[in-house]
Amino acid sequence: MAVPLSWYMLLSLAVFSIGVFGFLSRRNIIIMLMSIELMLNGVNINLIALSHYIQDLRGQILAFFVIAVAAAEAAIGLAIVIAMFRNRATAHVDEIKEMQG
Repeated sequence: MAVPLSWYMLLSLAVFSIGVFGFLSRRNIIIMLMSIELMLNGVNINLIALSHYIQDLRGQILAFFVIAVAAAEAAIGLAIVIAMFRNRATAHVDEIKEMQG
């Protein structure tokens, strides 16, 4: 029994929606970074499912690059969070005023 494409789309929508909700509802930088990762994973599920459905590897290759960019984003974001936490002793966005122009 094959899993229909619509189930993958619903799973992708659910994961992406959880990421959007987490990003918009929380003010902790680490939770916001994790929510961005959830959104990227939702997009990856969508890319891979569609790539499998149309029998083309381009979506899977693009998902691989999205994973690589997400890993770099996580490393750089975590380094910025650690540096700001050392200076301000907080990880909440509302309490950090240095990034405002």
